[in-house]
Amino acid sequence: MVKAFGLEPKSLGNLSEELAVAHLKKNGYKIIKTNYRTRVGEIDIVAQGDGYIVFVEVKARKSQKYGLPQEAVTQVKQRVIRKVASAFLQENSLQDVPVRFDVMAITFSADKKPHIEHIPFAF
Repeated sequence: MVKAFGLEPKSLGNLSEELAVAHLKKNGYKIIKTNYRTRVGEIDIVAQGDGYIVFVEVKARKSQKYGLPQEAVTQVKQRVIRKVASAFLQENSLQDVPVRFDVMAITFSADKKPHIEHIPFAF
């Protein structure tokens, strides 16, 4: 297993999601759910803020070798996230609430300091 900054890829993903949650909370968002799963797929973070239910996809990279983190949220991934979001809204009787889809792009530099970019209305 390839390690990034001394972490296995799964641990890097977990760290990235923790950083994203902390960033959202710091900016006034209420975290409703993390890692919401259905048989169709998963949403990393469901939050509430700015009058929206916000579905957040977290992507992290240790370099730009494979592009920017947000570029990994392809149209196929976006369709999956929308389907999972629809299930969440229906399950929680929130069909009439405004929603948006954000991306948290996290890049780790050589000094291990993460750069967090919150992209509201990403798709």
